[in-house]
Amino acid sequence: MAKDERTETVKTGKLMQIVVFKLGNEEYGMQIDHIKEVVITPNITRMPQSSAYIRGVANVRGNVIAILDLEERFNLERMIIEKGGRYTLVVESEEMRMGLLVSDVPNTITVNAEEVDTNVGIVGDGSTDSNYIKGIVKSGNRLIILVDIFKVVDHDALASMRKAHIAA
Repeated sequence: MAKDERTETVKTGKLMQIVVFKLGNEEYGMQIDHIKEVVITPNITRMPQSSAYIRGVANVRGNVIAILDLEERFNLERMIIEKGGRYTLVVESEEMRMGLLVSDVPNTITVNAEEVDTNVGIVGDGSTDSNYIKGIVKSGNRLIILVDIFKVVDHDALASMRKAHIAA
């Protein structure tokens, strides 16, 4: 974000709602408008020849969706409990629907746009063609990594999920 745009955002006091969840030992967040619902994780059916971080597919309210394990994708210390106690964030766009495994019920916070530091380009993964970290939310003593879930998923996996969404 250019300095002039950031100054304008501060002046207008733009507010954002962020859904916060834990992965590994860190807090991550996504804008609330990407999340449709939070459900107790249903039974997951493993799909052959899929990326390691795509756990499989599950039936959520009559819709078959891909279930992603972001701890696996980000190579984080495992916090997700294998049996019980897991929740799934159902994420939706016009093109697809998918679920993200989280270990705790996520919470929602409201932050000023000025609390989001978008100068995190040096932290991103240089091997990907797009940076999925949108910024770092500074909320009190907390630092919350704001991600763009649609950039986290690699192009091949994204294509497979689109096909599954269209077929459902």
